[in-house]
Amino acid sequence: MIPNILSIAGSDPSGGAGIQADIKAISANGGYAMAVIAAMTAQSTKGVTGWVPTEPDFIKAQIAAILDDIRVDAIKIGMLGTSAIVEAVADALKDCDAPIVLDTVMVAKGGDRLLHEDAVNALRERLMPRARIITPNLPEAADLLGEIEATTPDEMERQARALLALGPKAVFLKGGHLSDDESPDLFLSEDQMEWLPSLRVATKNTHGTGCTLSSALATHLALTRVDLAAAKAAKIYISKAIAAADGLDVGHGHGPTDHFFAMRH
Repeated sequence: MIPNILSIAGSDPSGGAGIQADIKAISANGGYAMAVIAAMTAQSTKGVTGWVPTEPDFIKAQIAAILDDIRVDAIKIGMLGTSAIVEAVADALKDCDAPIVLDTVMVAKGGDRLLHEDAVNALRERLMPRARIITPNLPEAADLLGEIEATTPDEMERQARALLALGPKAVFLKGGHLSDDESPDLFLSEDQMEWLPSLRVATKNTHGTGCTLSSALATHLALTRVDLAAAKAAKIYISKAIAAADGLDVGHGHGPTDHFFAMRH
């Protein structure tokens, strides 16, 4: 059975991140993609120049329309932007038992903030305890914990444990910001811990990697129902998508990964 995966996130008109990346990643990994638009952004591979949040009640209406009609096998949550939207999404999903992969989108790759600072607490309190797996990168983990960014695997492990204590069933902590030749990610749950290492790919084309990974993870979670297996499958997928990224010619900044690499190789 093809799983139905719902993404709740922002729109990226350049196609490399956000809802557009989610739809591509879900489709490439064998799911049927659905999308609730939480915000519109003006962005390209060179950065974000602005964004506008969707009216919270209309986000609730979008979610309600889907849940009233369609079986949802997993949910990926990405950019929400404001505390009002965080609250709206939490309220809309209160009776939904589909597993949630929460990508704690806070800052774009170019440094532009995509979650208001006053919304961080709402994210911690309303959505993190509902999440099956959260997928922060190192700056986001530090922001969620009010700490400085981890720079070593030992610090990553300590922060992952602190994030787990905030309520999610598992943490997939992305180590791509570490300054070495490897890009180790850490999967941690109450009874499992495993490092998912990979060599760093020499490319600037990494736009949307977080969105892509979390969407692939949600899809494999629906397919396997096993958290660690889904994490491993998503890691393999994003690694190959990054490795193939230079085959695309999109923009003049940080280009996208190649979501459909398997169709071309």
